[in-house]
Amino acid sequence: MRILLSVILVSLLLQSCTQPKATGNQLAITVENNIKGAPITLGIPFPKGALNSVDHIRLLTSDGMEIPCQTTEVSTWDPIDDSIKWVWVFFFSEETTDYVLEYGKGVVPMGPKEKIISANNMRPGGGIEVNTGEISFTIDKKGDGFLDKVFLDSDNDGKYSEKELIASSPGSHRGSFFDLLDDAGVDTSKAFIHEVFREKGSGPMHSIFRIEGTYTYSREDNNISPFTIWLHTYAGKSYIKVLHTMTYTGIPDKHKIQEGEHANIATQNKKIISENTADDPGWMQPNDQIAGIGLQLKYHLDDNSLVSMPLQQGSWKKDKAPTALQEVSLDDSSVQLLQKGPAKKSPPTLRDVYLNQLDENSDGNINNDKEFQATVTLGEDDVATSQRAKGWLNVTDGKRGIGVGIRNFMKEYPKGIKLDPVNHILLGSIWPEENGPMSFERHHTAMDGGMLSNFAQGITKTTEFIYYFHDNKSDVAETMDYVVESPVAHAAPEWYTNSKVYGNMAPASSEHTEFENALQYRYQWWAYNQKNQPWYGMFNYGDGKTYYYNGHWVQWTNNEPTVDFMLWTNFMRTGDPQYFEMAQAMSRHTMDVDNVHWPKKRTYYGQINDAIDFWDFKDEPESTPYLGIGRRHAAEHWYSLLSAHVWIQGWIADYYLTGDHRALEVAKMTGDTYINRIWGEHDLRGRRLYLSVLNMVELYDATKLQKYKDELDDRVRLILEFQERQGGNLVLDRYGYSQPYVAQGLYKYQQITGDEEVRKALLRHARWVRDVPPLNHEMESYLATISPLLLGYEFSGEKSYLDEALARAEMLKVGELPKSPDDYKTSEEYSKDLLGISNLPMSKGRFTNWQTNQGLRVFGWTHGYNIPYLLYWMDEANIK
Repeated sequence: MRILLSVILVSLLLQSCTQPKATGNQLAITVENNIKGAPITLGIPFPKGALNSVDHIRLLTSDGMEIPCQTTEVSTWDPIDDSIKWVWVFFFSEETTDYVLEYGKGVVPMGPKEKIISANNMRPGGGIEVNTGEISFTIDKKGDGFLDKVFLDSDNDGKYSEKELIASSPGSHRGSFFDLLDDAGVDTSKAFIHEVFREKGSGPMHSIFRIEGTYTYSREDNNISPFTIWLHTYAGKSYIKVLHTMTYTGIPDKHKIQEGEHANIATQNKKIISENTADDPGWMQPNDQIAGIGLQLKYHLDDNSLVSMPLQQGSWKKDKAPTALQEVSLDDSSVQLLQKGPAKKSPPTLRDVYLNQLDENSDGNINNDKEFQATVTLGEDDVATSQRAKGWLNVTDGKRGIGVGIRNFMKEYPKGIKLDPVNHILLGSIWPEENGPMSFERHHTAMDGGMLSNFAQGITKTTEFIYYFHDNKSDVAETMDYVVESPVAHAAPEWYTNSKVYGNMAPASSEHTEFENALQYRYQWWAYNQKNQPWYGMFNYGDGKTYYYNGHWVQWTNNEPTVDFMLWTNFMRTGDPQYFEMAQAMSRHTMDVDNVHWPKKRTYYGQINDAIDFWDFKDEPESTPYLGIGRRHAAEHWYSLLSAHVWIQGWIADYYLTGDHRALEVAKMTGDTYINRIWGEHDLRGRRLYLSVLNMVELYDATKLQKYKDELDDRVRLILEFQERQGGNLVLDRYGYSQPYVAQGLYKYQQITGDEEVRKALLRHARWVRDVPPLNHEMESYLATISPLLLGYEFSGEKSYLDEALARAEMLKVGELPKSPDDYKTSEEYSKDLLGISNLPMSKGRFTNWQTNQGLRVFGWTHGYNIPYLLYWMDEANIK
């Protein structure tokens, strides 16, 4: 089979040729943190009517040289227009950071010089075989759960012989693993692959495979655990990118399980769980713990190899710190690179902070410089230590080598890469067993979000790897950075805003400094605390705390109100790669950790011929009704659930901008839960209804699936029906802060459908909030009306709406901070200066959760969904 694939590859290469050049419309592309040769996926929007086919796009360097690119149609402006809305453009970066994307009817792109050839055998005994032109590898359904054989074309003859085998599976179904620990000891897992698919975005230069499998255990008390691997392959390259998603299916603690459901998320009223179980010590006793998770393969290199890995110098806070390459000669002792961070601490409640009842074990009371540690060991001996490792290891015998890197190696600690020379095993650890187990028991039995519970079961986590198989190349460090410090591509901010895919939004500028400061200072404050608190760790990174009080942060945000989308918006408005990293980390965190993923019944594909296959599938256990719902902001991510607490808008933006397939997968899981309507009429009222429309309109726009359109239409109809009961107000008075959900959700619905009734409803609503401003949540609700007022101005042209929006926004203005964020030594000092430039009023009788020194939760309703759109209309009206 490998020989056949090689022959096909050569044939295709001979057919490749450069097409005639043509001139079309052009837009500038910039690659930040550029590394020559890096694989780049650029998600780019197009205005309605601007592009009719992805076949008419090509890419040029800034000096006019065309380079090959691969394009994918991601979404269109249907149903109102069939032109292209979002495109993925894939290419390999050149030395330059500046490019030109040329598009239009007469544009004909050149063909790629090198192409991937692959075969996907979906039969029960099948698998995939892939030939990139540099490596050939197989993943077998009956294999070991990861790469089964990898060949490196060292003699460059286009063929792969057994002597060119460079890696294989370790056997015993342990290519990937997720081991559990409980009172009976460690239960080692076995990995079994069920399905392999080609993903959207696959083509001759870049192909993506989704591998679905299950970890099984020897003891009956341990539940099976599903896993997914996305494997990215590149034409003419001998490296691959791997994204691995694990699912924790264990029983997190030893509390006495009650029959029924919590009142906050009840799908019935017959069996409601009592929250009065604080005297049950089992809440704080661990049960099923993570013993270790990783991907491993057997390397085929000569003995007496050399292992190298970079350690970063100085403080763990320095992202771009200089590195020192540590080298270790192999004997019979294992070599390991291990990154640790602060041990798990007790998360304080707001009451703890208010009463100043924090102890030395509370989260935030840590000595970070001592608790972050990267160690290189040879056997039992420490060879080198620092506070931070860059996150990759390379082993070479002088002729061939393998490099393994893990993204966010420190930020998603603990992480490890280990090499066992006796058994020739190379292990990349998502959770290293040497770190000790990860447990999910509660830290206390205080109520959180009106609940005393533990919803850790069903948490997932996605980890990103790079594997580089090479002929003792000197470019290992640069290649590892393709993932470890990946470049970020983007168009000019004006391109994103002018595309109108997210409405009338202004790019960042210096025209309205006081308003722009109000946005950027808060995002910078969030970034400062994410680094300095630090909000790091395998299940924490990406998220941040909600409230700052008495010098302490409390409650993980868990994405309310779609914080990741605010960060994606700021990336598009500024082109700053810092916000790309923050947005992607938040999207990945919240789609993984802040969502319920299990128990989940597998999808039936019908690829097996025997009819009994379906009836066997029917007999499998059903999914939890809570599949796809979100976790409430709380002291710990898994302490509390609530209906209407999941935001997919940012996940869809992540999917569009980065090509992250998991984002759309999890979004569809949430959309399917909406269709199930597990909470009956409760699901169709109040903020649950408003948020569902915001979510569903994004999901329908991304998928164009009729089932989502039908559900969306029904929910929009309900909102318009309820408006009549509420005097013209689209939002029930109880939920005044939900204005942006209704405004953005219905606006996008009207944008893509042209529905005139929705336009009229938004105008009536703008008139209502202009004349009867909501104050039920004080500034949270009052300032949230800026967005619908702007829509009133857009739809009517009546200046009274813009004037009122400007008047309400006046208190959002802030002056200049006396220092840059990097100059602040403490959060307390930084907070004091933020409050000093604030024009926001204090609360009349409660904690002021919208002040400038708070997190991004209330900020979304008061600032995030208002200022970018206000600035657009100020520019249109020439208001200085």
